[in-house]
Amino acid sequence: MIIHRDYRSSSDSIVKIFNDRIEFYNPGKLPEGITVNDLLTNNYKSTPRNKLVADFCKSLGLIEIYGSGIQRIIEHFEEANLPQPQFRNISEGFMVTIFSEEFTNKVPDKVPDNLTDNQCRILELVSNNDTISMSEIADSIGISKRKVLDNINKLKSLGLIRRVGLAKGGFWQLINP
Repeated sequence: MIIHRDYRSSSDSIVKIFNDRIEFYNPGKLPEGITVNDLLTNNYKSTPRNKLVADFCKSLGLIEIYGSGIQRIIEHFEEANLPQPQFRNISEGFMVTIFSEEFTNKVPDKVPDNLTDNQCRILELVSNNDTISMSEIADSIGISKRKVLDNINKLKSLGLIRRVGLAKGGFWQLINP
């Protein structure tokens, strides 16, 4: 958190511990032109925000290779059979949420055979990011927001998904039948 925070911000770096998750928040969003999807697919060029701090940490052996942290985190979670952390820009910063295995929002074990590819993809996206917006779903799948809404309404009618809270500030919940 020390290396990546935006020191121009007066906001604090914050770690919140809940029963079902731990949230790490740092002031400073991702650099312009880099999305969360770019991080997850390792499709970006590392741009250290605090080069002197990063170089110092590298000289101490705390950093192996610039830009490898997210992929190493994901690999360690996969090796330990833990749910993948959630990465997102939030407010004027960046948040990483790690989930307790027992509280993970997982795609239901028994989903109907007649779901479309888009509906299955929506369930998968929601299981990885319960605060994903309809616009983000539309962009990820490559369909219109109207089609996303139609598919979500179908998933709701099948009792597979529900929205908890408001459109802004709420989250998706997958329901195991």
